[in-house]
Amino acid sequence: MELTLVTSAFCGACARTRSVLAEATRYLPDATVTEIDVARDPDAAEALDIRVTPTVIIRDAVGVQVFRAEGVPTVPQVLTAAVKALPA
Repeated sequence: MELTLVTSAFCGACARTRSVLAEATRYLPDATVTEIDVARDPDAAEALDIRVTPTVIIRDAVGVQVFRAEGVPTVPQVLTAAVKALPA
């Protein structure tokens, strides 16, 4: 499963979201976290239709998006969404 965090340099909430994902991935050993900075990679942000930062996107093993949160999600929200990304 892939957890994508989209951030920006001026985003104070992005640091809190990094902490949430770090805590959640303690329970998701097979998860990969990728961070995209909208200033460094605007094309990727546009392709993901990012409107605000932080945005968290969770995809399953084949790349299907199962969760998107704009703003800071909670650890329980991330873990509940991650269950949707697990193989059946």
